[in-house]
Amino acid sequence: MRRKHLTKIVATLGPASSDPKIIRRLFESGVDVFRLNFSHGTQDDKKDLIATIRALEQDAGRPIAVMMDLQGPKLRIGTFAGDKVTLRDGAAFRLDMEDKPGDEKRVRLPHKEIFQAIGPDTDLLVDDGRIRLRVKKSGADFAETEVVTGGVISNRKGVNVPGVVLPLSSLTEKDQSDLQFGLNQGVDYVALSFVQQPQDLADARRLIAGRAALLTKLEKPAAINSLNEIVEMSDVVMVARGDLGVELPPEDVPVLQKRIITACREYGKPVIVATQMLESMVHSPTPTRAEASDVATAVYDGADAVMLSAETAAGDFPVESVRMMNRIVERTEQDPLFRKITEASRLDPEPTAADAISAAACQVAQTLSVKAIVTYTTSGSTTLRAARERPEVPVICLTPNRDTARRLAVVWGVHSIHTTDARDFLDMVEKASRHVIQDGFAVKGDRIVITAGFPFGTPGSTNILRIARVEG
Repeated sequence: MRRKHLTKIVATLGPASSDPKIIRRLFESGVDVFRLNFSHGTQDDKKDLIATIRALEQDAGRPIAVMMDLQGPKLRIGTFAGDKVTLRDGAAFRLDMEDKPGDEKRVRLPHKEIFQAIGPDTDLLVDDGRIRLRVKKSGADFAETEVVTGGVISNRKGVNVPGVVLPLSSLTEKDQSDLQFGLNQGVDYVALSFVQQPQDLADARRLIAGRAALLTKLEKPAAINSLNEIVEMSDVVMVARGDLGVELPPEDVPVLQKRIITACREYGKPVIVATQMLESMVHSPTPTRAEASDVATAVYDGADAVMLSAETAAGDFPVESVRMMNRIVERTEQDPLFRKITEASRLDPEPTAADAISAAACQVAQTLSVKAIVTYTTSGSTTLRAARERPEVPVICLTPNRDTARRLAVVWGVHSIHTTDARDFLDMVEKASRHVIQDGFAVKGDRIVITAGFPFGTPGSTNILRIARVEG
């Protein structure tokens, strides 16, 4: 099944989209990657969803990727005697470790790590920033604060500490249990939440041990201080704008989005733009014009993928949301300005043979108006290099590794095919011809560009560029 869009679509599954018929309709409407949010539901629920996706993949004959999104540490206040209270601006409010219901004067905060990290003038954000508290005095198990922005505060609302690196691992006991479950189920990406520093990635990669790609969610401003190092250590990056927007001023988020996308392009790492892209479609059959523009902006910026969260997980119009996302992406990519921006942002190739060949393939494709660039790859690195060039034609990935085929589903412009490796040069052209015809990219007599490594089947040995006529 050929996709017309180059920028991929990620959709989150949930109560509104757990039925196999709905999942099939989401896929047919344009979804390339399904996200499973481990903050909700049980492992048995996720096992059933993964089985459904794999059955659909088998039936469709196209690799479909599964992303598991780990919950990460959740920092929350305790409960109130009446379930909620109203905090007045300028009032004193205490956070402590006492295990008893709160009131207008205090509430439990069962996270000693927060008390260890904060000091006078530290701001604490509660309920996604709706309540702002400023620390006046703190100790090992308490903080005396002043209410800067008051309002109604209720049980177990989340707490954010902007600008502070907390002495917390990004992997909780629940995350480690979920991680082993996901790896045993064969997920393709592990999305790591609450990343603050490069060491978080090193810890996660050691546990993953190569069994899935590591996806870093950039949702903490502290991570931006080590942006280049974190991008380099990641396999995929997600711009989690909702959480970034809690701890940062709203005007900073668009600037950071562009900065993160640029860094990912430079390092050749796929990047996903996520959160509130078509938020109004949770309860409306159409998005706002501003939301449509937001999706288009991510496409113009060069993101590899755009993501739907509540729209497909819990919304009233999950299929319609995907169809709308697909329409916006395709329309944006048809705009002549999109190609001009893409060409203007093309990066210089790295000084390696593989990068030189990928850059040359892109240039040949443009000069000769070929129908596709076909890459033979085992690890996926050859295909990633070709996609980094943002060619005018689709990139067809032929790989004998099913995991590689699935993990490339998130990459811009890539059409993955799981097949046997080429035996020789004649087989290389015949196999490429068969697949581009079969999947609707070319017809007999069209020209394609092929990149591969010789000896065939040797990872990291891209050293061949071949211009070929498609054979019938």
